[in-house]
Formats: sequence, structure tokens, C-alpha cells
Amino acid sequence: MESDVSEIITATAGNRKQWTLAAYRYMARKRFARNAELNLKSLAVKSWDVAPGGTSYSPPAFFLPGQMDRVTGWEAKRFFPFEHPQRTMEGLGEVVQGPTRGYLLKDVWLIDGALYKDNASLWLSLKPVTFPRIVVDHEIDRAAVYCTQNGNTWFGTWLMEDCPTYALACDEGVPVTTAPSARFPIFTQGPAYEDWFGMKPARLNGAFFRELVLFDDFSNNESRHRRYRAMGEKLLSHVNHDAHPGVFILRGGDGDLRLLRNELEVAEHLRKTRGFRVIDPLKNDVPTIVATCAGAQVVIGVEGSQLVHGVNVLREGGSLLALQPPNRFVSYYKFLTDRDHQNFGFVVGTPEGDGFKIDIQEVERTLDLFPS
Repeated sequence: MESDVSEIITATAGNRKQWTLAAYRYMARKRFARNAELNLKSLAVKSWDVAPGGTSYSPPAFFLPGQMDRVTGWEAKRFFPFEHPQRTMEGLGEVVQGPTRGYLLKDVWLIDGALYKDNASLWLSLKPVTFPRIVVDHEIDRAAVYCTQNGNTWFGTWLMEDCPTYALACDEGVPVTTAPSARFPIFTQGPAYEDWFGMKPARLNGAFFRELVLFDDFSNNESRHRRYRAMGEKLLSHVNHDAHPGVFILRGGDGDLRLLRNELEVAEHLRKTRGFRVIDPLKNDVPTIVATCAGAQVVIGVEGSQLVHGVNVLREGGSLLALQPPNRFVSYYKFLTDRDHQNFGFVVGTPEGDGFKIDIQEVERTLDLFPS
């Protein structure tokens, strides 16, 4: 991949070291001028609709009576962050989806995970470095950044949100993402997914862009639906994907703690009674994971990033069953399954120690609610 990146950059502008104090000027202005943060996209010389908005339909989720009464805490990303998830789970009906937007800027610096132009910046990494670089190695005529701060932080967000935007970036210039570092290493399974997706981004720590395109690619409109499903078809092209009852994707103790005390018990029960496959994505490579999940009529597991392995290849009309911790109910997958014409259901657990427990019979009854 390194040679591919070098060829792309050389073809557009070549490698040329440049000195810049852009990061230090920004920090000085922020410290002493105390001006309000300026949105980098507000400096665009051009903005346009890359794809139109539209409407989608949000049906009710599948769940048993009394489940919402167990919810003690919730998080819904940027959609309804302060609202109890009951309204979303009962179905929102017709939902207006905004357009996908593009922004063209000129003379922009990329320095250690942040973009700078004049008095504005955009952080692509979680935290700024203490002493940012003053020399950049690349100058590029026209590039497009598809990565985001959240995508560089969480694997699930990278796979579900940043990767679909890559296709837009390829249409606008050199597709650019931040280079891995000690603070933000590349996700372990990232390269294998990129290979099967055909992604060959330029990974850069520092660069000067004569022209740079940024995106607002947050709306679950038809364009985003098509791009995400195209990714799934690329994965399916590598494996056999005959239909099978379902797959249970183990979470274990990885990532933010959502410890399902009887996870293995629930998984083994479904393997025996319904013929579900069981996989631990932390102990298997991407080809094995995709082959195991492909063709599943139901994807089930603790709500979390690991479910994306199954959602990637879940067909239209398939079902996702999220096992929700009572103190951290997340609605995120409901918005994705609505977009991709799939069914979403959930079971809320009961607290047990520093984790929670799921009633196996409630899982069985909820599975029976899904369309056959």
C-alpha cells in the first residue's frame, strides 16, 4: 500500500518539504485572542449537494412488553442524545434525511491529525499533540479527506461511517486519511477490510493541499444506503453466502465495558436450539468472520462495535437483535437497519455485579417476533 500512496501523490504534486507554523499560530490565537471557534467548512470557496436528501421510514422495533421500563441510561449518538429511546423504538414514521454535502477549500494544511486554514481548524484525531510538526513532506494538488475524529477513535464508526465516505473521496481527488500513530494505531482488522473493499488511501501525518474537499456525510439518505450496501456486496463476493439461521457475535470484555455475564450461555443455547453460528471476532481473521456472518438471517450480540461485522453483510429483510445493557441503551443500529430495510429488535438485561444478565427465554420470544 505504501507504493500505491507514493504513486498517487507523485502523480498529483510530488513530494516537496514545506515549513509551516500553522498549528502554532492557531494555538496562539486560541490562547490569546479567545475568539470563538471557526468552522473550517465556513471558509469553503464552494459548497454543493453531493447527493440529495429525501425521506426514509422508521418502523417500530421488535421487543417484548416491559423492556423499556428497565432502561436506566442511554446514548443515541448525535441523533437524539438527550431523549429516552422509547420514542425511537416505537417507530418515528417518515423521517426527513438531509443531503450529503461537499466543501471545497484552498490552501489547507494537515498537521498531526488536524486540518488548518487561517483561523480555523478541524480535528481528525481525538487530541492535539503538544508540539506539532513544522515541516510537511507532501504537497498535493487536490485531495479529499474521508476520515473523521470518531472514525479514527472507534472501529465500528470507522467501518460504518468513514469507509462509505471513501467512495465520495475517490471521485474528488486523492483520498486521504490520517496516518497511524502511537496514540491512534490502525485498527487491527482495518487493513484486511480495506483490501476487500479495494480501498487504497493516502495515509499522511503532514501535507499541504492546494485544494481540499471535505464532506458532511451524516444523513442516512439513499446515497449512503447504496454505498454501504456496495461495501457489503464486495465482502460477499469473497465468500460463500448461503442462507443460515443466524450468527451470535461475541463481545466479551473488549472496548467500553458492556459485560454480559451469561454471554456464552446465551450463545451456546442458540447454537443448539436454532442452529446459530457463534464467532469471537477478536480471535478470528476477517475472512473467517465474513464467511461466518455471510448469509445470516439474524445477527445477535451485545450492542457494540463488534456487531458491525454481521451488519456489513446482513441482507435486506434480515434482522438484528441487540442485547442492551440497562444502563447504556444505544439506538445507533436502529437508524442503520431502518436505512437498509432490515428489522431491529432488542432485549434489555438486568444488572448483575459490574455487568448485566439476559433472560434466554426473552431472547427466544423476541426472535419469534421477527418476520420469518
